[in-house]
Amino acid sequence: MRDAVTRAAEILAGHRDSIDRLDAVLVYTLAERFSHTQAVGKLKAEHDLPPSDKSREAAQITRLEQRAKDADLDPEFAKKFLNFIIQEVIQHHRQHQEK
Repeated sequence: MRDAVTRAAEILAGHRDSIDRLDAVLVYTLAERFSHTQAVGKLKAEHDLPPSDKSREAAQITRLEQRAKDADLDPEFAKKFLNFIIQEVIQHHRQHQEK
């Protein structure tokens, strides 16, 4: 019995190491994404463009939902996640326009 518990602990540690690594990938990926959206926000502000683009956002959501399905991830979760990011980006774009 002890060997099974030890093996389970080792497997659990392996999963947790992978989760920690993937969390880091997510953070750095989001940082890179926001770097680009900040540049977009500045460009929009310089050219008096609106902070949001509903057709682009809809296309992004459609594309992400399909990618989620392809990756066997709940598309509703992916949609909620992207909507959260989009709202944050729009807020940043509005801040650039107020400067």
